[in-house]
Formats: sequence, C-alpha cells, structure tokens
Amino acid sequence: MELTRATLPANSPAGIWPVLYAYFDHSNQLDRNAMRTQIERTIAAGAPGIVVLGLATEVQRLSRSEREQIVDWAHQDIASRVPLAVTVTGETPETQIEFGNWAIAHGAQWLILQPPSARTQPERFYFDFFASVMSGLNNTAGAGIQNAPEYLGVGLSPESIAELARQCPNFRWLKGEGAATVLHATIECLRRSGSAMPVFNGRGGQELLDNLRSGCAGMIVAPDSFDHQVSIFQAYERDPAEAQQLYEDVLPAIVFVMQSLDALTCYGKRIAAWRMGFEVSHDRGMAPTAFGLDCARRFADSLGPYAG
Repeated sequence: MELTRATLPANSPAGIWPVLYAYFDHSNQLDRNAMRTQIERTIAAGAPGIVVLGLATEVQRLSRSEREQIVDWAHQDIASRVPLAVTVTGETPETQIEFGNWAIAHGAQWLILQPPSARTQPERFYFDFFASVMSGLNNTAGAGIQNAPEYLGVGLSPESIAELARQCPNFRWLKGEGAATVLHATIECLRRSGSAMPVFNGRGGQELLDNLRSGCAGMIVAPDSFDHQVSIFQAYERDPAEAQQLYEDVLPAIVFVMQSLDALTCYGKRIAAWRMGFEVSHDRGMAPTAFGLDCARRFADSLGPYAG
C-alpha cells in the first residue's frame, strides 16, 4: 500500500529543497555573487526552504569562518522568505551543540546533524551521539539527522531512528540517503512506532518518484536540476504519467552528476552555474577534464535556462 504524505504534522517541511553548492572566486574565496544567485534562482523556481553546509556544499573543505559566512549570507539573502536549514558537523557532541546553537542564533529554523567521522564504532555510539547533541540544542529549531551510510560510512537502522524519535522530542525530520526501498522500510518503522516525522531522501533525485510513492515528504538535492525536480514533484500530485515523463527526461543528467561526490561538486556545480548564467572560477576538489566539461555542457543545454 502506498504511504501518504498528507498525514504529516502541521508546519512540517515538505517538497524539493535545494542544498547549495559552495562557489569560489579566482582567489579561492567564497564567491558572494554566486552564493546569492543560487538563493534567488532556487526561490524563484519554487524552493520551500534552503539547505546549506551539506555534502554538496563541500563542508569538509570549508573552514569554520567560511561555514559561518555561508550561514550569514544565506540568512541575509533569504530575508525570511523561506526557512533556512543548516547541516551540522563535528567530532564531539559539544562541538555540534555549539555550532548548532550558533546557527539557530543566526537564522536557522532547521538543523541536520551528521555523524562524526569515526567509522568503527557500534551503532549505539552514533545513537547516543545524536541523542546527546539534540538534548543540548535550543529547541526553537527542529533537528534532524543525515542517515547516509552509503556516503558517510555509518548510519542508524530504522528501529534505532524510531527509538531516537521517541527519546528526543526535537528530532523532527530525517534526511535519508539510500534506495527508495530502504526509505520505505524506515518510514513504515516510524509510522508503526507512532511517529509522523517527515522523511526526505537525497541522492541527487535518483528514484524521485519511487521515493514519493514510498511516503517521503520530499527531497533535498543540489541546484543543478532542482527546478525540474520541483516540476516533477508538482506534477506527481495531479498527473503521475506526466511526472513519469518529466522524470525520464531529467534522469540522464541526474545519473551523470551522481557518479560520486567529486563528480557532483565538479560537474553538477558547473551545470547549475551555466544554467543560472555564470561560470565556475575555482575548484577546491576534483578538477574537470575536457571530456567531462563537454558532457556537463551537453546536460546543461538539455536542461535549459533555469526556471523562474
């Protein structure tokens, strides 16, 4: 039986949320105009909220001051038009509590906690880590976790996620990263436990429609094909056949950028920039190849100018 998103709690996040790329200028500093342009174009294309400091934002390549800069710019540029969600990283609960509360004080309405980089601890270690962080956060913001074992190397089982939701009242959304079948099992487990928290997937929009059929409230994806995914989300409610055709049209571009995180932040970043009308000036990660640029340009052309 297909799960429904209609039973989500009031004011819960839903829809397609963009997680911003980090753009750098010729001097390897954050590119102010590019960061502002992403927000303006994604809001115009229908973003119900903005996410920063995720994997697409190359958070692992940013200094603390640069992370703060991105949050401050995003809060300033959004200007209360939509909610701001901030991804929180750190190796200790104390580090994540400090930055999470700093982000809330600087405009974040939602947080997404990533697990620490330790990869050899038992699952209970990560459960207790998240529970400790949530207990120390200002509860004016909703907290969530990024459960992405394929990308981060660790994750919680559906049963542990449900137990964490019972234990932590400010645990109010989940960012999953996995197959639609995995997210479906997680959502079913949450519902059996009495939790109606919204569950999002990512993975660049792969299996978008099956994620919606599974009961996902939406997706958190990078901006390169974000506007197309908004159209698919909207079409899904009124005409599933139309949504299927729209999804098939954009899927090759999604597959291209989601070969790896390096591909996403190298080529996906360029597809978004070209579609929004500017160039990438500097890479901190993988450098593009001539063939890769040809492929990226072809996908950018196929997607067309940015909507909105």
